[in-house]
Amino acid sequence: MNASATDHLLERARRIVAPFADLYPFEHRFQGVRGGSLHYIDEGPRTKSTILAVHGNPTWSFAWRGLVTAFRGAQRVVALDHLGMGLSSRPARPVRLAEHVENVVALVDALGLEDVTLVCHDWGGAIGFGAALARRQIFSRFLVMNTAAFPSGRMPKRIALCRIPFLGGLAVRGLNGFAWPATRMTTVKPLEPRVRAAYLAPYDSWATRRQVHTFVQDIPMQVAHPSWSTLCEIADHLQDLRGLPMTLVWGDRDWCFDPVFRASWEHRFPAAKVHALADAGHYVFEDAPEVVSGALRELVAAPLFGTGVRKRFVREDGG
Repeated sequence: MNASATDHLLERARRIVAPFADLYPFEHRFQGVRGGSLHYIDEGPRTKSTILAVHGNPTWSFAWRGLVTAFRGAQRVVALDHLGMGLSSRPARPVRLAEHVENVVALVDALGLEDVTLVCHDWGGAIGFGAALARRQIFSRFLVMNTAAFPSGRMPKRIALCRIPFLGGLAVRGLNGFAWPATRMTTVKPLEPRVRAAYLAPYDSWATRRQVHTFVQDIPMQVAHPSWSTLCEIADHLQDLRGLPMTLVWGDRDWCFDPVFRASWEHRFPAAKVHALADAGHYVFEDAPEVVSGALRELVAAPLFGTGVRKRFVREDGG
């Protein structure tokens, strides 16, 4: 991407972040990829090991502000915005799962990351694990939150409605009927007004909500779907990562990625440590930031060998 285009993105990023710069006090960086430019933040010392945080829909790297602040004093932390999302460039076309995976791989390669701890949520699960499988020699640990990286026949009606031809686009892109409700329906504890506004800031028009809608449409529910084979390939190779440390932090009051999805992860990774949070929703990092930070701190310190022998299950329901 040429300098003028990058300058335009930088100016746009600063303008969007300005009202809540104290909540997101990070340097804006950009990496050219096929079809555009990824916005990312890269904080902390250039240690050999790196925390890589991959967001879902309809969030952006703002979701990881607490983790970045908590860990950047001693650890390198990278968090990106997917193409078409957050502060990244907005291609005038759909960006599907396979391309998102390619973009994360391109960023990892460009930054020369090693010993990567993947932090993922929502669509970040399929995307992040796709990248981990493509570069498995450098991915070491996994913190998994309310996500899936495998096909499922389960889809909430409120999401299915957003996939209806024409009406879905009108609702998601025209009426902001996905990003706006997400700031009210994804947590048990109401978000503060400025935090809610920050989540919505990059998605303020029909054009800037294209990828929000594409992500909804890109959920593969049948073999003929363009992303079905990509997701199945990721799912088929998840077992290749079984020997590596993994922690699940799950908001059990999530109406989308409910405890059935958590159980699917437990089945695939029986040695994973599990924090099942009875009083947290889909945005578990907003409802329980201390639990998420604590779990990540423990995970980063986990040895890479001799793991996977037994599973420790932690139920955090006050009982």
